[in-house]
Amino acid sequence: MGPTSRETWAQRLGTFRASPSTFMAGPEGEDLGRHLLSDLRSEKLSEPTKVSLVALSLEYPAQLWPDAPAAEVAATSLLDTLVLLPPRPSALRRPLLLAATTALAAGGALGPTSRASRRLLPLLLGLASGRDLGRSFGPASEQRPLQATAWECLRELESCKPGLLGGCLGLLRGLLGQEAAVQPLSLLLALALRNALVIQARARAGLQGLLVAGDCPTEGGPWNWMLAEEGDAHLQPQAPSWPAAEEGECCLATLELSPEEARELRAAVAQLLDISYLLTPVAQAQLLWLLGWALRGLRGQPPVLFKPQLVRLLGTAQLTLLHAVLALKAAFGEALFTAQDEALLLRRLILAAQHPALPLPAHLFYLHCLLNFPENWPLGPAGEEAAPLLLGSQLCRGLLPSLLHDPMALLARLHLLCLLCVEDEEKEEKGQDQSPRQYLEELLAGLRQRAALDGGPRALATLCFQASYLVARCLAGHPVVLTPLTHGLAQLYRARPALAPHFVDLLDRVGPELGEPLKVVLRQEVVSRPGRDEALRWHLQMLARVADGDAQSATLGFLQVAAARCTDWGLQQALLQVCRALLRAGVGGGLADLLQALARQLEDPDGRDHARLYYILLAHLEEPKLGVALGPSLAAPALASSLVAENQGFAAALMVQEAPAPIRLSMGPHRAKGPVPVLQLQVEVLEQVYSLELRFRVERQLYAPLGAVHVPCLCPGRPTRPLLLPLQPRRPAPARLAVRALYTTPSGLTCHAHLPPLLVNFADLFLPFPQPPEGAKLGFFEELWDSCLPKGTESRLWCPLGPHGLEALVSRHLEPFVVVAQPPTSYLIAIRLPPDSRLLLRLEAAQADGVPVALRTDDWAVLPLVGDYLRGLSAAG
Repeated sequence: MGPTSRETWAQRLGTFRASPSTFMAGPEGEDLGRHLLSDLRSEKLSEPTKVSLVALSLEYPAQLWPDAPAAEVAATSLLDTLVLLPPRPSALRRPLLLAATTALAAGGALGPTSRASRRLLPLLLGLASGRDLGRSFGPASEQRPLQATAWECLRELESCKPGLLGGCLGLLRGLLGQEAAVQPLSLLLALALRNALVIQARARAGLQGLLVAGDCPTEGGPWNWMLAEEGDAHLQPQAPSWPAAEEGECCLATLELSPEEARELRAAVAQLLDISYLLTPVAQAQLLWLLGWALRGLRGQPPVLFKPQLVRLLGTAQLTLLHAVLALKAAFGEALFTAQDEALLLRRLILAAQHPALPLPAHLFYLHCLLNFPENWPLGPAGEEAAPLLLGSQLCRGLLPSLLHDPMALLARLHLLCLLCVEDEEKEEKGQDQSPRQYLEELLAGLRQRAALDGGPRALATLCFQASYLVARCLAGHPVVLTPLTHGLAQLYRARPALAPHFVDLLDRVGPELGEPLKVVLRQEVVSRPGRDEALRWHLQMLARVADGDAQSATLGFLQVAAARCTDWGLQQALLQVCRALLRAGVGGGLADLLQALARQLEDPDGRDHARLYYILLAHLEEPKLGVALGPSLAAPALASSLVAENQGFAAALMVQEAPAPIRLSMGPHRAKGPVPVLQLQVEVLEQVYSLELRFRVERQLYAPLGAVHVPCLCPGRPTRPLLLPLQPRRPAPARLAVRALYTTPSGLTCHAHLPPLLVNFADLFLPFPQPPEGAKLGFFEELWDSCLPKGTESRLWCPLGPHGLEALVSRHLEPFVVVAQPPTSYLIAIRLPPDSRLLLRLEAAQADGVPVALRTDDWAVLPLVGDYLRGLSAAG
């Protein structure tokens, strides 16, 4: 089959990008990756078309190479294509290099057993360092772009597998004084150094000469995987916030460094810091953060190394660098920053935040830095929110919020004002100027006045409640502020009852310091002013949230008056919600009379049934059981009928619910007999389950649909017979089976759960041929051997043997398929591969370390699978 045309590829790529999952589930998705790799070597496709194919593999590696074996094959093919490119300039070299790196990293194939990894890593290091391996790769005009790409690939691989370049720290450090590509090399060295320190600290080991220069690994040569195998946890290359950064550094204190290692580490850090001025601001910030994290917590590593950089950066106008300086201050505190440095930095933040031409994002950044300023000696317990000690009301006069500010800026400035109110409570009685608390009350009054405008924008009301919530959170322990806020909110509701949803949301979010008094004044507002008909629905919604056992007579009187005006279904449901709230609060007496009246006079039958149900519950259940019966259930969604919604627990019992799987499913020994391959599954349960149904789905449509497996009952600790799952492969290839369990619990609930996928190996598909008569076995094998050609293919390979020799290997793995045996040196093996393929092996003239294998098959596509299988036999034992 020839290569796909440019037009066909354009159509195929467009269909794929429209819906990758749908395309991969279709008939063309199975072979998309294979066709892509094959056509990259075709001379009939133009270079731009090939670039678009490589771009697809960069954007969707998980879809094209879903597992490690597929990613390994893809990376090997991409590297082969890269090596075979002609020596002239080509736009494919850099994309192919990136694609091979992406395939290994995204597919999880990067590791010491990967041949593609052993090829790619020395190639990247040679390209990046400009050594012989790199200079012989591509024309001279592409050396600089290829070098930059190689640095980025190495940095990405180090981020994905921390410790990968730990053995190259000395080499990278030696290149730092020679290379022109200072920025990528500096960032890579800092990242690798940080990862190595964390990994060695966890292992309670020193640097072990890692910072001493070593030789550059050669292609196919050994690579130091020791640190990468120990650093199994993914380490973030940049922390999202200062507290998150602190959590990862606690283990560094356990790192024991010898005096020589400490000197080498200080020299490496100083070398990186000395050339940091050559980097872009973003790169400088990341370098400072990485080195700061690496040194914090290390004993014997003084932070004074950063002092020259602080002298340069304290006056920077770059936000990224300013953030890095604040991160260093949070990391080292008074060990690096003097009181004069702290005062200078704080004043600079205040003045910058007041600049009139500052864009909104930068303005919010400066305010955020002020609100989270890391002080040298903060007062109060750790984690408590407070304004910096040097930040007084006079200094922040230009940062007070105004109604003219943007909403986000207003809230940030309001946050700062709340912190100032806490600090300046003792100074208010001197009273020469307007105190922060008085300014705060005036600002909140202005916000409420704008929110009370009938028909005003929704954004104004939202801003008012956001500000109220912020004040309630910051000043929860200050009744001198919360009391006027409570009465102001009550006046706002009186002026505009349509804001009831905002009030309900505020009550759900604030603490009891504001919530409890606000509920009382809002309930008084509702029951004392029934309002017009259009406000009744808002009053009922508010009362359903604030009604409790207090002021029962006033609340019931309001409901009796309102019942006569509830003529439509919505108002009746709102009225019944208030009755429900009173039931849960334990209100009786007059509520029973009201429910009886509603059961008679409501026009809607659903409302009448609802009121009657409430009356029955009130008459027959005590208060604790009544609260349980009316409590919310999260097991089922809200239903259309309000009567049925009262028994959501019953509805949940009729629904299939997702739950954590109490089932463990594993593969049993291979069963090599019968017309089709059959998997033996072992099932264990953590709790008793009934009517278990296991459903299987084959990924990539390699097999025909599989039937479900049923088990009536399973008990924990009781042995069970293996479950048999017949397979019907459409071609002989390994696959992943997605597993879903459907079962019933002892309480009667039906649940479903997703189990870990099952891996079907290539050897699980092996089936024996029918045994020929005793004297005809050799002729039978030779007839099968000759029938494979010319339609099939023949190959030869070397199969390494373990310490027990060929006889033990065949007995353990290939015994059911042996046709002719001449132990211990010769075996003729015939394997049937469903649906209609065959695999014949001649293992003859075995030697001490291996045996030559001649194989024939009528399906050439299985050759790579056979090779991997035979080479892995000795490792399997």
